[in-house]
Amino acid sequence: MREAVILLALAIGALIVPGCSRSTAVPTESSPRILVGAGATLPYPLYSKWAAEYARVEPTVRVNYQSIGSGAGVRQVSDGVVDFGATDEPMSDEELRQTATKLVHVPSTIGAVVFAFHLPKERDLALTAELAADIFLGNVRRWDDERIRTLNPGRDLPREPIVVVHRADGSGTSAALTSYLAKHNATWRTTVGSGTSPRFPVGVGAKGNEGVTAFIKATPLSIGYVELVYARQSGLAMAQVRNHAGKMIAPSVEALDRAAKSAALPLNDDARVVLLDSDDEGAYPIAALSFVVVPRDAADRGKGEALAKFLWWAVHDGQRFARALDYAPLPPPLVARAERALAGLRAEGRPLGASPGPPSPGPPSPGPGG
Repeated sequence: MREAVILLALAIGALIVPGCSRSTAVPTESSPRILVGAGATLPYPLYSKWAAEYARVEPTVRVNYQSIGSGAGVRQVSDGVVDFGATDEPMSDEELRQTATKLVHVPSTIGAVVFAFHLPKERDLALTAELAADIFLGNVRRWDDERIRTLNPGRDLPREPIVVVHRADGSGTSAALTSYLAKHNATWRTTVGSGTSPRFPVGVGAKGNEGVTAFIKATPLSIGYVELVYARQSGLAMAQVRNHAGKMIAPSVEALDRAAKSAALPLNDDARVVLLDSDDEGAYPIAALSFVVVPRDAADRGKGEALAKFLWWAVHDGQRFARALDYAPLPPPLVARAERALAGLRAEGRPLGASPGPPSPGPPSPGPGG
């Protein structure tokens, strides 16, 4: 696998500045201002694409995003180690109150958490939330279990043990999955629950979407959960999942669009929207809204303004790169919430004045794998 995802990073590596230095020098095209971010692995391919494209439209700024997991990304931005974090699991009110740094959530993109599997003779599989939970609980142990066969008549299911793989690091992808399973399976809800770092009772842990994807790719009879783009780039088979309306839905950008457009938005301006389990009959049920998390008050006004302009570009012009990488672009109501979040950013007690960033130079260049 990892070749596909690694090639994605290597293809743009020359445009992403390595390291974590937080330079405060006056930026020039030859000595650009560096914005350092870290966090969720789910949006990493898209954020890497954004970094490359933004270097073309704003040569005085470079974006360096490190894929280390949602939990670590939130910690690093809270501690002031990086300029922005990223997470697929919005922080709770209590978590926001406990951080020394006041943080703001900016919606960025929408991905799908998929069940990827590796069967020697089968690429089609249907699952329900209840059945998936029992597989990850270890209650369903063999591929030819009666419950799997009943849901998948005529499919070539071997009489072999299921190899479960899950995330070993704190992950918004895990939070989306476990929240979904807890909603539909009482045993899961009371024994595992939901969150970024759940204790899985069975299976093998791997780090990041990259690690889980690589394990499944290399291990026959395995099943795990990853973001759609990772499964697609590596050629893994993906299960259809029964949605809230009772329809079996394959993961796709179109099904993510329907989940996003049918989302119930909070009555206030809160950007922390959850897209799981839409009641739209065509929606894929495990849809995850990913966020960039930034300090409300920038320590350095120049950096704060550069970050606000980059994020304004990302939630507007940057959305046109989403579909080629199997993400759904933000629908207008979520773009509006992102705009309001950016408008509230400030430095030295004064608003940063987030506004349209530099225009994009013509049509998008093809994204990796797109």
